[in-house]
Amino acid sequence: MQVLLAKLKADSKFYAVKVLQKKQKNIMAERNVLLKSLKHPFLVRLHFSFQTAEKLYFVLDYVNGGELFFHLQKERCFSEPRARFYAAEVASAIGYLHSLNIVYRDLKPENILFDSQGHVVLTDFGLCKEGVEPEGTTSTSYLAPEVLRKEAYDRTVDWWCLGAVIYEMIYSLPPFYSRDVGEMYDGILHKALPLPPGKSEAVCSLLEGLLQKDQHRRLGPSPTLVHKKMVSNSVSRTPELNGSSSSNNAFNGFSFVATEDSFL
Repeated sequence: MQVLLAKLKADSKFYAVKVLQKKQKNIMAERNVLLKSLKHPFLVRLHFSFQTAEKLYFVLDYVNGGELFFHLQKERCFSEPRARFYAAEVASAIGYLHSLNIVYRDLKPENILFDSQGHVVLTDFGLCKEGVEPEGTTSTSYLAPEVLRKEAYDRTVDWWCLGAVIYEMIYSLPPFYSRDVGEMYDGILHKALPLPPGKSEAVCSLLEGLLQKDQHRRLGPSPTLVHKKMVSNSVSRTPELNGSSSSNNAFNGFSFVATEDSFL
């Protein structure tokens, strides 16, 4: 997989062009989700798509604020108000996907980007699954307890992952983190959630609700998404463009930027 920085010749705006081999695993999941024409301020938006015999090309928003992972590596942790703001935006995006019967399944700091205004943008839909039913079981590497036990799971895995991301933003490491994978899995499955002192009762309560080992008792969307009132509904985004193509002529509208930043 490659991501190239490209400029549309018609208006000189920059876009990210994601290049996928057709034989690549999970490509159809990403294609199906992107082609749903997702319209949400905190999800990356597809503007064009085209293909060659061996590759698919998705022309997406160019999101230039870096990954949450990068900012956490640099700053270690965030204040509670800052973490709460990001969590509200992520929860809003996850709730929107769930309303379309899509389970994201891959929520982690590497897949949470920031735009130029500091708002989150979820990207990388390669592990999304549409129409997931409670009885559907998969062998993904999600760290929710029910997934580790290879039991049936549903969209509640996304709320566990949101809890893990919030925990990392607050405490600088994921919950139950250990360099020993077996020890980490044991913590996820059996140990009480560690909540070091110094944080508010509200954030501790939220983390306990989201990181509930019993998926049927886990905090769901209604209590979580109450935070969406904090988020502006008028977030500036790249304007929508029309059209997709299956022809190589689609390349003619773009000039690819040959710099060190070409690969994002």
